Amino acid sequence: MHPLTEYPRPAMRRDSYENLNGLWQYAITASAQRPAGWDGEILVPYAPECRASGVGRTLQPGQWLHYHRYFAPPAGTGGRVLLHFGAVDYACAVQVNGHLVGGHRGGYWPFTLDITAQLNGTGRNSLWVAVQDPTGHGTQARGKQTLQPGGMFYPAQSGIWQTVWLERVPENYIQSLTVTPDYDARTVTVKVHTSAPGGAANLWAVVRAGGVTIAEDWGSDEAGQNGEVTLHIADEYFFPWSPDTPFLYDLTVGTTQGEEEQFDTVHSYFALRKWSCAPDARGVLRFCLNNKPILLNGLLDQGYWSEGLYTPPSDAAVERELSEVKALGYNLLRKHAKIEPQRWYYHCDRLGLVVWQDMVNGGSKYNLWFVTYLTNVLQPLMRRLPDKAALWGLLSRGSESSREEYRRELEDTVQALRCHPCVGCWVPFNEGWGQYDAAGAVQAIRALDDTRLVDEASGWYDQGGGDVYSLHNYFYPLRVRPQTRTVALSEYGGIAWPMPGHEPPRKTYGYGTAKSREELTARYKKMQLGAVLPQLQKGLSALVYTQLTDVEDEVNGLFTYDRKGLASDENGVVSITDGYLKLAGVPCGSMAVYTVPVKNFAAGTKIKYTTRTYSSDSGAKYFAVEYSTDGTNWTPFDGFRDKERTELPAGSTITGQDGFVEVSYSYANQGSTQTDFAFTATVPTAIPDGTLYVRTRISEPYTADLQKNFAVNTSTKANTRVYTVAIEVAAE
Repeated sequence: MHPLTEYPRPAMRRDSYENLNGLWQYAITASAQRPAGWDGEILVPYAPECRASGVGRTLQPGQWLHYHRYFAPPAGTGGRVLLHFGAVDYACAVQVNGHLVGGHRGGYWPFTLDITAQLNGTGRNSLWVAVQDPTGHGTQARGKQTLQPGGMFYPAQSGIWQTVWLERVPENYIQSLTVTPDYDARTVTVKVHTSAPGGAANLWAVVRAGGVTIAEDWGSDEAGQNGEVTLHIADEYFFPWSPDTPFLYDLTVGTTQGEEEQFDTVHSYFALRKWSCAPDARGVLRFCLNNKPILLNGLLDQGYWSEGLYTPPSDAAVERELSEVKALGYNLLRKHAKIEPQRWYYHCDRLGLVVWQDMVNGGSKYNLWFVTYLTNVLQPLMRRLPDKAALWGLLSRGSESSREEYRRELEDTVQALRCHPCVGCWVPFNEGWGQYDAAGAVQAIRALDDTRLVDEASGWYDQGGGDVYSLHNYFYPLRVRPQTRTVALSEYGGIAWPMPGHEPPRKTYGYGTAKSREELTARYKKMQLGAVLPQLQKGLSALVYTQLTDVEDEVNGLFTYDRKGLASDENGVVSITDGYLKLAGVPCGSMAVYTVPVKNFAAGTKIKYTTRTYSSDSGAKYFAVEYSTDGTNWTPFDGFRDKERTELPAGSTITGQDGFVEVSYSYANQGSTQTDFAFTATVPTAIPDGTLYVRTRISEPYTADLQKNFAVNTSTKANTRVYTVAIEVAAE
């Protein structure tokens, strides 16, 4: 078995790649010494605590987890051989052929070791990794992990939990890549750190859009190990990134020092987008993307999987889950108390999902009576306690070593994830867990990355800094007032329903429990329409519902823990989420753009395209199926009127005009109703190799006149949603 074979670092790719995932030998011992024998096999990159690993054992503090396997270096000769780890929880030492090649501390961040000097000439090399993880006995970042799971805390996981891989690179190779787009200036600056003195001289960079070269330039011939190139994006190729149009530019960067066969080339991508906060027409601060107000409507996502804990079963499973989030109408995920593998962020980049990224919490043992229970009881009195040293001890940061550890972890997080356009906000602290000097954390983040928003203290112990006035509310009436910072309801909801056949293994936990899907859906809609929706006009600019999936005991997710069931009624979720987006001024038809790999499409190629409509009203709807070769410039399919479609409700009609199709339908029962329409569209001209973008669009905008009707669910087009179900491509 060879899991997670995809290249694990999409923002810095090379052609040389050897995946080391698969079955390794393992042993758990009381000593750091190499074991005399092995306990069995473990499936890397799954932690021994999870079922997917094939082990099912919990690493205890003081124990050592040993891994071993043999490997052959990547094909080729010369240069350097690099050994990459996506993440190892928590501390490890690595040996190759009996020689120590390095180690690492920090369970959430990637690291690389140069193992060239330790390789032998036989092609059979020994790799040994020894790991320790103190879990709840240290101050390191650990998220929700605990040795005694229950309630809001979940099973610990240890060891290798992200992909391990090898690369062969030139002697002078690119060690790191920092890409900084400037939306207003329409430029992208590429900074490169190379392995050799003078290695960045005459650095080159090329930007492509839809396979077309749109910018290229060379760096200085006097550069040392660090080089820089700034490229300008012409107006005709200015395609801003947003949840509706998640356009990504391709970027290729290369070195020119030494012999030509030793040049290094890496492939990356970037997006042009800008985050800010600005007052609306009434002077209320709003989140803005690309200088336009945006309502961020999202879910709390903790990233636990039933079989793999921190590690997903496949890349396809990740992509499928994120696509489902987008299809339900959400545009935001708050990544809570965890850092994901790089491919997770890549899919968010590509699909158009905004991410608010928590710093993973750590510190000494939490005083839950103070940070959770007392604070909830005494809101808002406890919300603004002064950020003094006396408080730091109560918040589990009493030691200077622990605070220094957090500073390193914060920097590592920003450096690891700043390459992903989807990350829109950094969250240094959550509900006081391991919090100290919040103002200093904001300052540190902005020194590292000033292109994103900062939510200084999500929940409470707010010190008035950052860009976000961040509320958590599960138990009290919601009242939003304009603030000097933009207001976000960054946690709310949490209604539990243990779906039959998908119950957790232990006692269930949530903020109130429903007895059926119908009751859960009714409570969800009542909360959204009655409590949350009225606050949008009062200043609320971001929503984060708790949560995406059930996690262990916590069964308050939209989806079950095994990802096999949607707890709430899908029509009810879609009608609410889509309504929020429309109230924020998003056109009726904001939906995911689907991509189709193109391999020399001839004119006349047929595309079968299926859309799904959710509606709780009657009336005419106007649809167009459009294509694009760059993800920005859209053209209706000429053959759109030659369509195949499913059976429409009685009395419905369908006609074509000006590239749009008018679908007029009425339902005898005015409930949320689903209808599928399947069309066969013809590609009008030949399209070369690359990517074809396809979308469905609704012609009519959502108008202010409909806002007053939405809350009472009257017969308006506010409750209509169209999104893609499937695309099939077949030659004529």
